[in-house]
Amino acid sequence: MRALLHRTLILLALLGLIAAPVFFSAQADIRRADAALADARPLDAAADYEHASILLFWRADLPERAGNAFFAGGDLSNAVRLLSRTDSLSVTGWRNLGDAYFQLERFDDSARAYQRGVDARGADASLYRGLALAYNALGDLESEAAALQNYVALDDTDAAIRHRLGLLLSIFDPENALPELLASADLDEDYDSEVQTMRSALNLASIESNEADRFIAVGRGLGLVSEWQLAREAFRRASLADGANAEAWAWLGEADQHLGQDGGEELERAVALNPFSANVRALYGLYWKRQNEPQKALAQFQWAAAIEPENPAFQAALADAFVFAGDLSSALAAYLRAAELAPTEVSYWRMLAIFSAQYSFQVREVGIPAAQQALALAPDEASSFDLLGWTYLAADITGLAEGNLKAALRLDPDHVAAHLHLGMTYLQMNQLEDARLHLIQAQRLAPESPEGQQAAQLLQLYFP
Repeated sequence: MRALLHRTLILLALLGLIAAPVFFSAQADIRRADAALADARPLDAAADYEHASILLFWRADLPERAGNAFFAGGDLSNAVRLLSRTDSLSVTGWRNLGDAYFQLERFDDSARAYQRGVDARGADASLYRGLALAYNALGDLESEAAALQNYVALDDTDAAIRHRLGLLLSIFDPENALPELLASADLDEDYDSEVQTMRSALNLASIESNEADRFIAVGRGLGLVSEWQLAREAFRRASLADGANAEAWAWLGEADQHLGQDGGEELERAVALNPFSANVRALYGLYWKRQNEPQKALAQFQWAAAIEPENPAFQAALADAFVFAGDLSSALAAYLRAAELAPTEVSYWRMLAIFSAQYSFQVREVGIPAAQQALALAPDEASSFDLLGWTYLAADITGLAEGNLKAALRLDPDHVAAHLHLGMTYLQMNQLEDARLHLIQAQRLAPESPEGQQAAQLLQLYFP
């Protein structure tokens, strides 16, 4: 017995002598890795951590440390290779694994990694946020909403997330959508306009008698705030709820066009289902306008105006279609009809005045009186004075143009169109330095806008 113990002690001593260099080498690797991380050299750290993990194979933390370092250094493939080996990751490890998969566009794997992290480590806001992004990339909007609800339960201070959740819930759980939307506006007032639009849409949806029309109302609201992916989902659900609902198919086609698809098949189906829907015809007209088919577009808008002849919006759309087809006389008649149908609506008088000024068409007879009516209806808006000034400029009445454009700038010194039109007025009056200053201001305020680009062209032409 004593001999056996003696041999065992000798064996252990020998093993210790063999293992000691390995242990000390691994510890040196770890020290170098820690130093490399401190010096912002994550890829060097990753290599040392991985080597140490091979020598100290029982240390479950070392593959994760290596994977996290690879992720920090942008080596996503090696980060995935190491982090996916184990189920004992920290929250940071699961998040980095999900993020790495996401950046590699392996969205299914990304969603699974985030969910495994939640299952292993419990509720965590960063994991739910990543999970929502992965579901969004997969087009699984309902699961995205569920992930964001879990996020908000942990952190309700992110305005963008609460706004996104509210938009999603407008489709999947409309009764709980408005509180999230209102909370987003409370956190960030920039969301207020969109929230008011969606509030109106949700209110309209709540009084609709059938499911398809409720989805259409919500989808139209989402379209108004340029959330066309979500709008399409609402219209798709409307078409599933009632396959014979022509407006559901027409709006589905409209959403497809905003998302870079054709949409013509859905619109053709909508017209076949209900050829006497003014909305369907108008949406089909927009389709043909985008296809650069002016006569086909005009035919559809003529249908819409004939179906609802007392609707000023369809008269204005018809006028725009006549302009597109090059028939300015008929366009003028349609704009006049729209203004006559809604004499207290400033928007139709503005459309009429803008058309007249833009094409120098019956400016004295129609354009100036229309702009004067717009000013009477909205006397406190800089755009009203700008429009009247523009029509006077188009009629070559430069003194009145200058006075009204200056009035616009007194109300709003940064009104881009007023600076442009005043610059053009001064060019016509041969006051070149004043013209240059206002054109420069228009370009500076909004260089990417049509007004800013027109100002740049005039500066290049007159002041090269």
